[in-house]
Order: sequence, then structure tokens, then C-alpha cells
Amino acid sequence: MELPGPGEAKRGILDTYTKEHSAEYQSQALIDLARRLGPRIGDTARVRSVTIHTSHHTHHVIGTGSGDPQKMDPRASRETLDHSIPYIFAVALQDGEWHHERSYAPERAQRPDTVELWHRISTVEDPEWTRRYHATDPKEKAFGGRVVVEMADGSVIEDEIAMADAHPLGDRPFTRPDYVAKFRALSEGIVARAEQDRFLDLVERLPELTTDEVRQLSFMEDPDTAPGDLPTSKGIF
Repeated sequence: MELPGPGEAKRGILDTYTKEHSAEYQSQALIDLARRLGPRIGDTARVRSVTIHTSHHTHHVIGTGSGDPQKMDPRASRETLDHSIPYIFAVALQDGEWHHERSYAPERAQRPDTVELWHRISTVEDPEWTRRYHATDPKEKAFGGRVVVEMADGSVIEDEIAMADAHPLGDRPFTRPDYVAKFRALSEGIVARAEQDRFLDLVERLPELTTDEVRQLSFMEDPDTAPGDLPTSKGIF
């Protein structure tokens, strides 16, 4: 992203997108599609294969086009699983959600039925999705794909998604309550509720804050509930 020149409007934020899910951005829309497909598919043991038709970037960076065997490894690190759309799609399809901790847990990644489904998922590049990935028109630019699910009985289930649900052009664009809910979910068990409330109150009044209040735009972890490896004197960042 280029910085604006002298006198140019600061529009860079218009090229950023909300992440509802704690995963690589190219997976956001596909997580939403997996949630949508789950009820139609039912028992994932009946799935013979899943093919995700998507952009060059998604196929080669987080898909099977990367040639990275770790993306299919149940013992891979969280950082690798975060960049494995076959894994992410499998978990979202089975669970109907994506959670920032539970979805990455080793016991979740190593669940036999998940590994079986995961290894039946592949990606292919589709020129149309590559074109949309690089489009400059916000109404055309897309990070999704088309999913083809072949069932054991020979039937086929297909669906596609262009924008993540939380995207401004998505099915459920994020609003302020959604951002607050995401903050609450991520800070649960780490930042005390009263500290969450104090921070959110400051953020809600951002244009009116005094100099002293601006200095308070951070938060401290709760020493009684936060994981032991977090710092205890300078906040969580």
C-alpha cells in the first residue's frame, strides 16, 4: 500500500478489510462458506472430495498449490495451520465456526475424522477468481472461491462466495457491536471485564479524549486469570 502524496486524501483504510476469524485473510470468505455448507452436507464422513476453485494467490499460498506437506500435517504449528485452507475449511465445515483457540488446538487438529476430511480437500486456480483477486473496483475485488463437494453417493454440492460475511459488501457486514464482541472474545480470561469496559469507554469517546486519556488507551491483563507466560507490568503488547 502506497502512502498518500502531499495534499492527497488518506484513503488507505478503504483498502483494508475486517477479519471476523483469527486466520489468514484469504480464508475468511471460505470459512463463511464452510459454515453455510455444513448443514447441506451433514455427516462429513460421506464426503469423497472437496475442491476449492480460487485465486492464484490462495491456491499457491494457503492451498495445495503451495507444495508444502506441512499444510496437511496434523502436528503442524498453529502458524502453519493458519496458512492451510484445507485444514481451516475442514474444521469450519465440521464445527460450523472458527475459534481463535479451539480451532487450532493440537487435539482438534489431530482428530481422526478431521484429518480424513482434511486430506480430501484440494485447491485449484481459477482464472476468474485470480482476476477478481487483483481487481481494483471494490465491487469486483474478491478473496473467495467456488467449492465443489463430491459425496460418496455420487451427488455433488456446489456453492461459491466472493466476499467474507464481515466485508462491507458481505452478507453480514461488521458493525460496532460486532467489533466489541470480537474484542470481548479475544480478551476473555486475559483482561478483566472492568478493564475491558474502561478501555471500550475510552475508544467510544475517542474524538473527545484529553491528552491524559489518550495515554490510557491500552489495557492490563488480569493477573488472576491470564496465562502465566504473559507480562505482568506493561500490558499484553
